Amino acid sequence: MFKKSISTYVFSVALLSFSAFAMAADEKPLRIGWVYAMANAPAVIADKKGFYAAEGLNVDIKSFNDGPLLQQAVAAGDLDIAYVGSPPVYHWFSRGLESKILAQVNYGQAAVIANAKSPINVVSDLRGKKLAGVAKGSGMDVLLRGYVLKEKAKLEPDQDVSIINMPAANMNAALEHNEVDAAFSWEPFVSQSLLRGSSKLVLDVNKELPQYPWYVIISLPSTLKNRPDDVTKLLKAHLKAIAFLQSHPEEANQIIAQEFKLETTQGVNGKTVKPEDILQEARKRMGWSARLDTKDLQFIQRLMDYSLSLGFINKPLKVEQVVDTTFLQKAEQSLNK
Repeated sequence: MFKKSISTYVFSVALLSFSAFAMAADEKPLRIGWVYAMANAPAVIADKKGFYAAEGLNVDIKSFNDGPLLQQAVAAGDLDIAYVGSPPVYHWFSRGLESKILAQVNYGQAAVIANAKSPINVVSDLRGKKLAGVAKGSGMDVLLRGYVLKEKAKLEPDQDVSIINMPAANMNAALEHNEVDAAFSWEPFVSQSLLRGSSKLVLDVNKELPQYPWYVIISLPSTLKNRPDDVTKLLKAHLKAIAFLQSHPEEANQIIAQEFKLETTQGVNGKTVKPEDILQEARKRMGWSARLDTKDLQFIQRLMDYSLSLGFINKPLKVEQVVDTTFLQKAEQSLNK
């Protein structure tokens, strides 16, 4: 009788363990999309360092070449969470897709570079030139047209400057082969080009607009309603990833170098340029932060106003309509316990 009780107990424990495993296996993964940029490194770090897993999250992660493509995936219901620039978020919001900005991912990243032998030294020199840029209506495109060209250079996009749409990963080669005169790009592509000696820095946006917020984490109301605990867990992983990027720069740079397939190359005067050199250079123009303070919200509002003037949205929007930091606050409180 005693042996039978032991056997029954062992069988029951095994059954319960198997059931728990089956439930975990059946749980739908949190589907995460991110724009392929070094600035979104927290998404990569959280995955590679196991921060998502440590929070008990089952995730499915995919990168996208630009914000509009990623936002289309959000609109199609293919993603639960996205690391993306704020303009595509509020562009779609104006059309009825009311996703919410939950946290900041990074500040800085963008720069105008020109061929090293080019006469272009300031952005006003772009008049009559061909400039490589990404998809029209993307976050970078709003920043390029609204701030860099119209406000800073006093130039009319598409009239005074020809904007050539191409992936950021192709811009350096286009510059080297004189297919374009300049490029509005992001990290690590900017630093790759500068250290190779094939280009020069014309405008560092982060120098002109110190620590301007760029990528943000967003989610749809349905995800916030149906999986609130998972959203909070994801933001906890996000906070851990940012802390790791700041406290372990060398190890973090190795992970980023692998993700972006950075290789040793030859730079100016035959100098060897290692992946870590590229990433150290890139960190001069960008960094990471999760908080959205008053200054950050004012900048997103500024982007909204650019979009309205450029015709990307047809009605004024207020930043408060698209931001919800309550989940970030919960994540911060949970980590501080």
